[in-house]
Amino acid sequence: MSGGTIALLITLTVVGGITASTVAYFTLQRHRADAVALAGYRRLAEQAVVEQELLNDRIAELTARLGAVEQLLRSVE
Repeated sequence: MSGGTIALLITLTVVGGITASTVAYFTLQRHRADAVALAGYRRLAEQAVVEQELLNDRIAELTARLGAVEQLLRSVE
């Protein structure tokens, strides 16, 4: 092989390595951003579950109170 061919192969190898590294870096950054977004969604989902449980407790309390009021009204009649 001539010197020019060897230089060309070395240059292509270096450029290919830099390109592969750049693509891998930006892919990693995209995955990190996705992980942050998913963590936010997970937090929101956990918060929604807690709030739903509180609402269920409140509805149960109101149902019990309504039952007591209905019983009081039946006893007045």
